[in-house]
Amino acid sequence: MDDAHTPGTPLSRRELADERFLSATGIPRLDVVDSTGSTNADLLRSVSVEPAAWPDLSVLTAEYQTAARGRLDRHWEAPPLSSISVSVVLRPANAEGRPLPTQSYSWLSLIAALALRETLLETAGIPAELKWPNDVLVRGKKIAGILAQLGPMVDGSVPPVVLGTGLNVTLTAIELPVPTATSVVLEGAKTADRTVLLKSYLSNFSVLYRSFCNADGDPAAGMAGGPSLHKRVEAVMVTLGKQVRAQLPGDHEIIGHASRLDEYGSLLVVDRDSREHVVTAGDVVHLRPWTSPDASGQGGYA
Repeated sequence: MDDAHTPGTPLSRRELADERFLSATGIPRLDVVDSTGSTNADLLRSVSVEPAAWPDLSVLTAEYQTAARGRLDRHWEAPPLSSISVSVVLRPANAEGRPLPTQSYSWLSLIAALALRETLLETAGIPAELKWPNDVLVRGKKIAGILAQLGPMVDGSVPPVVLGTGLNVTLTAIELPVPTATSVVLEGAKTADRTVLLKSYLSNFSVLYRSFCNADGDPAAGMAGGPSLHKRVEAVMVTLGKQVRAQLPGDHEIIGHASRLDEYGSLLVVDRDSREHVVTAGDVVHLRPWTSPDASGQGGYA
């Protein structure tokens, strides 16, 4: 780990305000606040009150979040200066300014997860994989979560998306919310500099996001001369190929084999009767496969 940056060091506002960085990423506005309840909640309010003040790729990041929100309305709180808490306003449109179809919005959180994985691999030097729908794992433990929320429609315009990312950076084992979580420091990263990690993430995200927008939100289109977004995500999606329990809204659940992602980024799960289910939202738990010892050979799940 880089000893020059110890836990509890504030973000470098000078580096984040550097015009070369902002110009290279296409970020028109980047605000840093000392403390807030939730950067996502703040931006959702701001884009409804002052939509013109928060154009596409505007960023809000906080040194300390007191009421961070995850999916299914879960709340948590991390110690000050221990995490990256950042939200981005997205107004997806192609190079001609034509808005992307809203059905493509489901890929935005997956783009964020892919960008964060690249940052962890290239900048921090630690391996990372994606867990559907929007978690980033390192060696099977959750290191980051992502939450995309649709903003308000103002004056009949296409509603923006507020995309929030929370990355555990310097949290110790005792500070983690659950035993199945981890942090950049705990994984022995080559740097835990929050400024460096944040800049890397925003840079990676802006490249993937702009490529996706220029492809009119088509996940099957090649990106920057390489594989499509769909293929890139599937290649690092550890959920695929696993036996899973998908906990759906309304206390429903499906148990089966996670086979692939469809064109909207939804998870396709095949149950034991070979029926394919489309999972668009909800928690997914990875299960250990278990083979029944009885003569019927029916598989089960432990």
